[in-house]
Amino acid sequence: MEETNNVAALSIEAAGKRDECQNQDSGDASAHTVGQDSWQQMGLMLVISFNSGYILSYANLILVPLGWRWGILCMFLIALYTAYTQWLLSAFHFINGQRFIRYRNLMGYHYGRQMYYVTWVLQYLTLVVANIGFILLAARSLKEISSEFDSPLRLQICIVIAGVAFFTFAFFIPTMSAMRWWLVVSFFVTLTYIFILLFVLVNNGKSNKHRNYELKGSKTDKVFNALGAISAAVVANAPCLLPEMQSTLRQPVVKNMRKALYVQFSVGLLFYYGIPIVGYWAYGSTASVYLPEQMSCVKWVKVFINSSVFLQSMVCQHVFISPIHETLDTKFLKLEESMFSRENIKRRFFLRGFLFAFNLFVAAAFPFIGDFVNLIGSFALIPITFVFPSMVFIKVKANTARVKKKAWHWFNILLFSLVTVATTVAAVRFVIKDIHHYSFFTDV
Repeated sequence: MEETNNVAALSIEAAGKRDECQNQDSGDASAHTVGQDSWQQMGLMLVISFNSGYILSYANLILVPLGWRWGILCMFLIALYTAYTQWLLSAFHFINGQRFIRYRNLMGYHYGRQMYYVTWVLQYLTLVVANIGFILLAARSLKEISSEFDSPLRLQICIVIAGVAFFTFAFFIPTMSAMRWWLVVSFFVTLTYIFILLFVLVNNGKSNKHRNYELKGSKTDKVFNALGAISAAVVANAPCLLPEMQSTLRQPVVKNMRKALYVQFSVGLLFYYGIPIVGYWAYGSTASVYLPEQMSCVKWVKVFINSSVFLQSMVCQHVFISPIHETLDTKFLKLEESMFSRENIKRRFFLRGFLFAFNLFVAAAFPFIGDFVNLIGSFALIPITFVFPSMVFIKVKANTARVKKKAWHWFNILLFSLVTVATTVAAVRFVIKDIHHYSFFTDV
């Protein structure tokens, strides 16, 4: 971590009240709050966000393709490496007195306008696909609830209900900082349903005498499945919007962000890795892409777990879609007026409505949760998480870093560029495979 301490010297931690303005020091206004939140709130947000309904898919997406040895190794190496790159990236929030509240601004500042747009496209593609995945998870939970009462709803109906709920939440809680008390409620809901889920999984595992952990498929299938597992492991750890999240923090920004990262990669990691590990132990290679659908337990437990997944998906999706809301709000709202002025309420209604209508349509047409996770982790999230921070370091420390450090970061850039290509090929293969197995708007 020596290099990150050196980079941290670039941060203008004594910037006074810069955090209290709307990003005036980087030349861009923002419709959302900048520099007001505590590191405790950020830590809580990270723990909740990464313990979303996605954790119910990781046993199938990470451990089933890799098995115990390689699966556990992959999970913890990806977590360690992600923690390192996020730690490094957090040091670049201030550079030469200028604050960067958006990832694309940071990359564009160092690599020009073309890189600005590349970062924008990759990041927003990731966030949109993640939101579609959240809609599908929430819809799957609703369908499981309805199945418990012998009247299963069609998945597309559940998708519409989930989309309307997400829109409503995003409309009334317009910014990331405004989630404050929702995070507290969400934390206790998360804690409760995770402990109940662990209890059920352990009981199911004890009674399951016929589970096995054999890797399935041909050698070619195993290779592509392993690449997909790497993508899913990246999704499990990387937010891809660290500068945007860090922009909400009060001074000292770098120290506060790193405190929040400590919370994510300790308390948060314990839970969002604990569920897939116990789930894989309980069901082996037959672990479902959505664990609650194969659990054996009383009705009220299943209903509670699925209800919690729905509520958690509604809260968590708002964190990851907030940068898109911020861009649209800054572009189309009247910044001189309150967020809740009559004119801004009307404009926000249409902005949120158009965004969720598009995501809802795509979710209904392509209801393949696993493919969305793999696609997120391959084409866009891997370079944003592992390649871009090293690129920034090389640019910022070009004249001061030792040769060994530069070589290390060039190694990261080359290695993860190759990983991006390989995992993207695997993700595209999965999508094509599922298109052959399912029809559009299928009820899965």
